[in-house]
Amino acid sequence: MPAYDLTTLAGGKKTIAAPVIEALASQLRGSILGASDTDYDGARAIWNGMIDRRPGLIIRCRDTGDVVGAVRFANDNGLLVSVRGGGHGIAGNAVCDGGVMIDLSQMKSIRVDPAAQRARVEPGATLADLDRETQAAGLIVPTGVNSTTGIAGLTLGGGFGWITRKFGLTLDNLVSVEVVTADGELRRASETEEPDLFWALRGGGGNFGVVTAFEFRLHKLGTQVLAGLVVHPLEDAERVLKEYREALEAAPDELTCWAVMRQAPPLPFLPEAWHGKGVLILAMCHCGDLAEGEKATARLRSIGKPIADVVAPAPFTAWQQAFDPLLTEGARNYWKSHDFTELSDAAIAVLIGAARRLPGPECEIFIAHIGGAAGRVPAAATAFPQRSSHFVMNVHARWREHDMDQACIGWAREVFYNARPYAAGTAYINFMPADELDRVPEAYGASYHRLAALKQRYDPSNLFRVNQNVMPTAKTRAA
Repeated sequence: MPAYDLTTLAGGKKTIAAPVIEALASQLRGSILGASDTDYDGARAIWNGMIDRRPGLIIRCRDTGDVVGAVRFANDNGLLVSVRGGGHGIAGNAVCDGGVMIDLSQMKSIRVDPAAQRARVEPGATLADLDRETQAAGLIVPTGVNSTTGIAGLTLGGGFGWITRKFGLTLDNLVSVEVVTADGELRRASETEEPDLFWALRGGGGNFGVVTAFEFRLHKLGTQVLAGLVVHPLEDAERVLKEYREALEAAPDELTCWAVMRQAPPLPFLPEAWHGKGVLILAMCHCGDLAEGEKATARLRSIGKPIADVVAPAPFTAWQQAFDPLLTEGARNYWKSHDFTELSDAAIAVLIGAARRLPGPECEIFIAHIGGAAGRVPAAATAFPQRSSHFVMNVHARWREHDMDQACIGWAREVFYNARPYAAGTAYINFMPADELDRVPEAYGASYHRLAALKQRYDPSNLFRVNQNVMPTAKTRAA
């Protein structure tokens, strides 16, 4: 095994001799990969095809002991660290250049206790993995909307999806975590054990350690929901969005409806003449009684003159995977996001104008309606910053060719800038790209100062910095 020249926290290089690497490898159940190894390129590849970073060393962990060993190795040597769970984050923080990538993707164990309505989940599991195990018992954890997303990053940053209004954010359903902090110690955090750390982990992203197990509260759902799409011409978007906004005022917690503006993909239920044309899609899911769902969705489905309405009973696991074909890995992606406390007429006008200038066929503007149970959690209960926001905008630029970078990124930034006067100021950190580190304090709002103080307590050297980084208080003052 060769020596490795690895990037340090200070930005320099440190040579780690072969015997040191061999000793580390001998203590692992997992494996170590370098640039010359066959599996190296596959291990460093992640969902966002824009990210092409080359770690100096990849430690592929199989259990908690491997994680402890990896963190201690990096901390003892002052090395730059990134942590990969599902590898789905838009910013690409799973991968660092030149440093140590701690790869958790092989830690995928899930244990469901139907009687206690609890699930213990390792950090390499995806949403599809979790849904498969919990739905076998008619239970569920509220998660996101793309089943290939990793549970770890989703949870630590928030986690919202089709049943959030009924059951809360993913992080609201955490009971406890097992986490390896920067000092290499394995800790358990919950409301009664390390409560400050538990508060920070619920929204603070990857700033406070490497979570090796999540314990979730489960909810009874059954296996069927009323879900589907109602598709409108983009020309009708102003009327549809204003009526959509009004209809949501009376929506029960069981009903979630989001709006997407994009070019129509070649879906089998759409007339071929509409493929590639501008559309506004209302995507809805009712997670209660099917007959009640028909009543609850009636107002939304009566808006305008849709091109297609394919709302119908469906297996929840199928609905969770419905958008996966539009979000496959390997494409180039860049996102910009805002929270809105209301979807104002001015904001609607900005978004519709941007939807008429889409730079490519896979680009879209997405508006999520949250509120419900997630909005009734006290703002100070977790580090997640925005409980009063009813809408989240994500400007999703997605393309394939390098020569489209400037047009697609520029479009997303322009929409973000134009919509900013109507936004709440906070942001969903899971939607923030790598170039928004200066926006982190604003994104966390009132939570930021407490997070910075806890960062100083648990990670004073900022070992875990390849993320939407919260600076330790001492470093913040020095800056």
